[in-house]
Amino acid sequence: MEMNTATRGFGALAHESRLQVFRLLMREGPGGLPAGVVSERTGIAPSTLSFHLTHLERARLLRSWRVQRQIFYAVDIDGTRQLIAFLTEECCGGRPETCAGLIDELMPVDGAEAGDSRAEGTAVAPTDAAITAVAGGASTATAQGSA
Repeated sequence: MEMNTATRGFGALAHESRLQVFRLLMREGPGGLPAGVVSERTGIAPSTLSFHLTHLERARLLRSWRVQRQIFYAVDIDGTRQLIAFLTEECCGGRPETCAGLIDELMPVDGAEAGDSRAEGTAVAPTDAAITAVAGGASTATAQGSA
């Protein structure tokens, strides 16, 4: 990840409302939530929320897709993973053993809770099929790429 891309990601998270939205959507997982539900749960007015969601999506931290008349938002797992990797790629001055459990705690694996570094398996990323299934299985659902 290039420095300017990382800066855009951190800048997007450096606002209280955007951080609140990002954390909510992290809890929800790959199925995400419709924009209206995000607005209700955060108490952010829809017009203001739209601005914040766009900002997070342009920073590659969220992805969106339409199901009929609703727009769903979920964390962009790949973009988020890249941002975390940017922070940790030069961890501990080239001595990765110093912070051996950090990545395991940040990136839970299939069937594990965050912080359980003993779990085995592979990291799980959302797929368009999984998102469509969670969003109600509508055949018109399409995942839109991030800018």
